[in-house]
Amino acid sequence: MTGSELDAACLRARPLPTPEAGSKDDRGSVLVLGGCAEVPGAVFLAGVAALRAGAGKLKIASVRSVAVAMALAVPEAMVIGLPETGGGEIEAEAAAPRIAEAARRCDAVLLGPGMNTCAITTTLVRTLLADQDEIAYVLDAGAICGLAAHAETVRALLAPPVLTPHAGEMAQLLDWDRGAVEAEPLKAARRAAEMLRAVVIMKGAESWIVAPDGAHWHYDGGGVGLATSGSGDVLAGVITGILARGVDPLTAALWGVYLHGDAGARLAKSVGPVGFLARQISGEVPQILQGFSASRSV
Repeated sequence: MTGSELDAACLRARPLPTPEAGSKDDRGSVLVLGGCAEVPGAVFLAGVAALRAGAGKLKIASVRSVAVAMALAVPEAMVIGLPETGGGEIEAEAAAPRIAEAARRCDAVLLGPGMNTCAITTTLVRTLLADQDEIAYVLDAGAICGLAAHAETVRALLAPPVLTPHAGEMAQLLDWDRGAVEAEPLKAARRAAEMLRAVVIMKGAESWIVAPDGAHWHYDGGGVGLATSGSGDVLAGVITGILARGVDPLTAALWGVYLHGDAGARLAKSVGPVGFLARQISGEVPQILQGFSASRSV
């Protein structure tokens, strides 16, 4: 199947809803679930990015030991402190009812940033997907790697989820060598999209976005500066924020990849090709979105 280049013209054919006068509920509610005692910042980066992408409301759910600090760091969010294991991970069985309650009132849910790849994470993700199959999901980091054993649960979701793996996570998902993924990233993304009936973003120096039917887009913008800690958390958050605004998963993925990359390109000019921080990436997103809005009004 022939692919397409992801560029501004491609996005203009898939316009985002224009916010009108109204409440924050009209722009959608996001839940970001993830983090652990050692990596609390991932959900912070993702949550702020979701708001920067235009979502109206934000909930962050992470381990109880970081909840107070998170609430102070992101005063715009409702922060939910979850039971945790002795190792500082979310305790899946004890936390599941609270997470399900929080997710039930959200338009888009991001699972995985800052979560380790382990049986606890996989159990939590599988339980939520099976219980709340009508929600729009973005699956990142630790939420991805164990999905192959639960493909039918993922395929049963009413809307295809968006997956955002890097090469290592894709290798674990498909049980391939990492070198094989890096040699044929499009092939890997197509395999994952088919297996899970998902929109898959194969991240890297070049990104490939593949729809469940095999249609694909290529993006090579952004620059090397985006290869920095926390950058993937920002990407996942931007996608989730756009998804909450009411667009379909593929449109959210395409916009998210482009906005993330264009933000990197802008920072490369204003800061330098390397050295800018992930937290700065989401700060560029509203201005890029404004540029699209201005061009539509001309």
